[in-house]
Amino acid sequence: MLQKEVTIYDIAQKLNISSATVSRALNDDPVVSKKTRKRIFDAADEMGYRLNHFARNLRSQKTNIIGVIVPRLNSYFMSAVISGIEQVANSEGYNIIISQSAEQWDKEIANAKTMFNNRVDGLLVSLAYDTKNIAHFEPFFKRNIPVIFFDRVEEHNSSTNVLIDNKRAAYEATKHLIEEGCKRIVHITAIPKRNVYTDRLAGYKLALAEHKIKFKEEYVVISNLGQEDGAKAAEKILHMQPLPDGVFVANDNCAVGCMVALKKAGIRIPQDIAFVGFNNDPVATVVEPNLTTVNYPGYQIGAVAARNLINHLKGAPMYTTDSIILKSELIIRNSSKKSAS
Repeated sequence: MLQKEVTIYDIAQKLNISSATVSRALNDDPVVSKKTRKRIFDAADEMGYRLNHFARNLRSQKTNIIGVIVPRLNSYFMSAVISGIEQVANSEGYNIIISQSAEQWDKEIANAKTMFNNRVDGLLVSLAYDTKNIAHFEPFFKRNIPVIFFDRVEEHNSSTNVLIDNKRAAYEATKHLIEEGCKRIVHITAIPKRNVYTDRLAGYKLALAEHKIKFKEEYVVISNLGQEDGAKAAEKILHMQPLPDGVFVANDNCAVGCMVALKKAGIRIPQDIAFVGFNNDPVATVVEPNLTTVNYPGYQIGAVAARNLINHLKGAPMYTTDSIILKSELIIRNSSKKSAS
């Protein structure tokens, strides 16, 4: 037979105290002595009592849960971000609910609705690849539920963005290739719908312009930035005349896929074509030669985003017009050391 749900009245009867005292103790009310609270908690554990968090949340209008929406979970960068979020959230007594949009706008809309209906106290979001607008977050803004965008962001006067200066990072990556003697530099990226890709393309163009190198549309290869897409990009590069002497890729996985395919075709890296990636994924130090890349501090981005959200939940003002820009760093490895070779 199913066991009956244990109530505060059962605990009160067992201990011969009032149900009001039990209720106060289970809510950590200091009116009840520590000794009595311990007796009540011990009895509750022994009897299998379950706290009714839902009812408590309705009373307090607070769940101590932070919602997190990400484009995909199968990336080192996003895993690092979530680790940073969770460490800060847990240290402040918050739990997190994670959902992924799978790079789909309609799924992101459904995720946002689920988070709203589950009464999360705040929301941390990295936008899907094809998100057309952020109207689905309006219910949060209207209820003054804080929303912070990170990495893939959108400007809104009721939210704060946490990211790196992608334009500057891409500029430094392209400039490094130029300083290594590259003049025909291909940029492999995604369709420039999101800020990360438009900004990296802009940084690439700026470095070319400052060094009097003409921008060529055919040197921009659009892909989905997976390893297999890198191999497909390599096929395009091999048919370019003359052959490019440098490649800057918007992420490391795609860069590695491209490098491996070019090496199989007999291309020497970096002697024939130098490479720079982006994100500093672990795969960058596995491929040979090791990949020069931009260190994108995922853990720090997650921690800063969570800290700012929780500070707001504690009463600090949300700086709605500002973006929080974290520092990135170009890590130079052998894949780009053309002059040394």
